[in-house]
Amino acid sequence: MPGKRVVSLFFIFLCCFALLILHLAFIQLGRGSEYAYLALQRESRTIVLEEYPRGEILDRHLQPLTGSYDANRVVVFPELVQDRQAVVASLAGILKLPVEKVAPYFERPCYLPFPLTPEQVGAIREQRWPGVLVLPVHLRYGPAPLATGVIGYLGRVQSKEMLDTLNARSEKSYSLSDWVGRAGLEKYYENELKATRPGAYARIFVDAAGRIIPGLGPAVNLQAGDPGRQHLVTTLDAGIQRVVEEVMDRRVKKGAVVVMEPRTGDILALASRPVYDPRPPGVAAYLERGEEGTFTDQTTALFTPGSVFKVVVAAAALAEGIVKPEDQFECRGSLARPVRCWYDPGHGTISFSRAFAESCNPVFARVGLELGAQKIIEYAARFGLDNQEITGYPVPRDRRQNWQLVAAPYNLVNSSLGQGPVLATPVQITAMMNVIVNGGVYVQPRLIRELRNDEGEVVRSFPRDSGRRAIPASTAVQLKEMLQLVTTMGVGRQAYVPGYGSAGKTGSAQVDGQDKVNAWFTGYAPLQNPRYIVTVLVQEGVSGGETAAPVFREIMQKILTLPQEQGEGSP
Repeated sequence: MPGKRVVSLFFIFLCCFALLILHLAFIQLGRGSEYAYLALQRESRTIVLEEYPRGEILDRHLQPLTGSYDANRVVVFPELVQDRQAVVASLAGILKLPVEKVAPYFERPCYLPFPLTPEQVGAIREQRWPGVLVLPVHLRYGPAPLATGVIGYLGRVQSKEMLDTLNARSEKSYSLSDWVGRAGLEKYYENELKATRPGAYARIFVDAAGRIIPGLGPAVNLQAGDPGRQHLVTTLDAGIQRVVEEVMDRRVKKGAVVVMEPRTGDILALASRPVYDPRPPGVAAYLERGEEGTFTDQTTALFTPGSVFKVVVAAAALAEGIVKPEDQFECRGSLARPVRCWYDPGHGTISFSRAFAESCNPVFARVGLELGAQKIIEYAARFGLDNQEITGYPVPRDRRQNWQLVAAPYNLVNSSLGQGPVLATPVQITAMMNVIVNGGVYVQPRLIRELRNDEGEVVRSFPRDSGRRAIPASTAVQLKEMLQLVTTMGVGRQAYVPGYGSAGKTGSAQVDGQDKVNAWFTGYAPLQNPRYIVTVLVQEGVSGGETAAPVFREIMQKILTLPQEQGEGSP
């Protein structure tokens, strides 16, 4: 018996020892570099040569959407400066700044935030001051950051509660005053983007008592790399995004624009107005107005779509054999019932195709009544209008979108016109139009392509949706012909793109208590082999044809003339 007890104890100790070895191996392999960096921090004074140490958010061509860049800055280790007062005075003279503005930066190791001209760089380096260097610093924000409403912004960890939450959710270490994602992609991918150590730094070494070790001087590493951070590669195209935002700045005070690559469902541009400045001073002003946590990305917000929803009603009626494009209807204008037409004199005898092009409400009210609520609900789902998901963009679902309300009493007529309980996002409307371009196949939109590490290796991919049949291909062909009538003979003529051709649908959605409407246009170009689908929403506009269609045309004209390598897609 004693022998068995000894053997049992031996195996227990062996198992404990094995578990200890496994735990140490996990620490060494999983977080060894992080702990090594923390140990090195205690033995040095380090200046991080990054404005915000975190991964980049990139477009499909690997261009940083925040406009990040490297720029020379003055780097100071005050402990090494021999005559601080004289150096401060001389440096202030070179920078053309008051001494009192420069002096505070000589209190601790840091870099000065002031931009430098090439002449100033040369003058400072000529001085060869010990403890004063000129080094490139990686700045996250350029003068014109793109896709701000989607990318989001950063903010400091400001409370112990926030700190505890971050540390509980992540295997990375956080501390008070760290910069973290507070909205958009910066927030959704905080764990992946956060750095575990600087990608570039300058440091001096100290002994156990914190004294500078003489004779070593500053150690500089501009390509240290960080195995912990990842970089987010989106499907956005910076060239297209820039065009969209420039046009919106001139023409859209409130609203949204989505650009999608046909067939694949990849989103090439997402822009909202109004929008905030993501750089700290701009964000500070935004937050001071009490707007933290408010929804800023209008491209994924719900709106009444108005007549652009007639695409779904028309598709359902054609696919179910209720109407043919050539079928004739009667429009009595302001005298029509149960709903009047926007065109007071009435269209008289009009074909279904022409009623679609002219956005004739009485015709679609009649067709909607014949279809019935359940068919409208079914086809809305076929077109993805019940799916708010975007691959890689985990925006919380808005539960106000409830298609069963179409079947509630007195809602069917208004729903047939894209009013009443019908709600959709600009991204959903763009995916709806892609069904037509795609020969009747629905593809879920995608915003994120992959995550990469510092070595450029793909760590995680976000595959495109394989798609599913929504309507017959023959119905999609009929709808393409009707959408072309909108821009050549109908209410969307201002959306026609000369030299390329275009097709699409207008929408004018009434807003409760306002004289103006939410104006829509969604469409594609060129007519042959479409390259882009663009959806424009202008809040408080006049009509889809007058307000949104010209914005569509200008955006489409500009992006169709971009260089192919700038405007075309990636895998």
